[in-house]
Amino acid sequence: MRSPVVAGQFYAGSRAELLRQIEECYLSEHGPGKLPTVKRGPRRLVGLVSPHAGYMYSGPVAAHGFARIAEDGIPRSVVILGPNHTGAGSGVAIMTSGKWKTPLGEIEIDRELGEGIRLASEIIDVDHLAHAYEHSIEVQLPFLQHIFGNAFKMVPICMMLQDEQTSLEVGDAIAEAAVGKDVLILASTDFTHYEPQRSAVEKDKKVIEKIIKMDPSGVVRIVDEEGITMCGYGPVAAMLQAAKKLGAKKAELLKYATSGDTAGPMAQVVGYASIAVSK
Repeated sequence: MRSPVVAGQFYAGSRAELLRQIEECYLSEHGPGKLPTVKRGPRRLVGLVSPHAGYMYSGPVAAHGFARIAEDGIPRSVVILGPNHTGAGSGVAIMTSGKWKTPLGEIEIDRELGEGIRLASEIIDVDHLAHAYEHSIEVQLPFLQHIFGNAFKMVPICMMLQDEQTSLEVGDAIAEAAVGKDVLILASTDFTHYEPQRSAVEKDKKVIEKIIKMDPSGVVRIVDEEGITMCGYGPVAAMLQAAKKLGAKKAELLKYATSGDTAGPMAQVVGYASIAVSK
């Protein structure tokens, strides 16, 4: 059992307060403006870019992506890719068994899918340490549980290595294991960190353009060339690589905002975006 480590910090620690907080994100002036409606599909959503800051900052932006997931229908499994902020564990770490717990309940890891991903790449290691204190994957789960309960499984992949070759190889492994399966691939990332509003928006626009063009290599290269402090560019590139191989044809920006927009003016902001990748 992987217990929550940022409950009560990045999001509310009790079930009732967490449900209320998530609903506030949807109803925020920067959110979709209404609570999500869950539909049965047909499923066309293959991938999603979603932020992972504290809900008071990035929650309204994240809500746009989860509203799109709800409209698309329940996937059997969600592969969640996140960056490694702690520096602990393997360079690319997966968990292939067990459960993850939040104040909203427990989610089972999809053993078959996880093992398939692991076996498809020599650079992906089974490693629990990388996940033990990492928040980027955890903060996505309450939003998923809010719309689907525990009617889905997950596979967590934490990436400390985010170079182009590694990112593409991780994407290839996910695609190989997910062929013929009902899988959604979620890339957890924030964009520019702690820069003035204008600078953050300008830099983030350049990365978002590469994502909209579904150019995984371009995402990694623009981050490197422009010195953009985006923490999860590798997960995004891996998601795009997998999504393209699984038949995705388009990417759509659902919402972009900074912490200065959502939480009030500040000298230095962090950028957030929700981007849907669909067939």
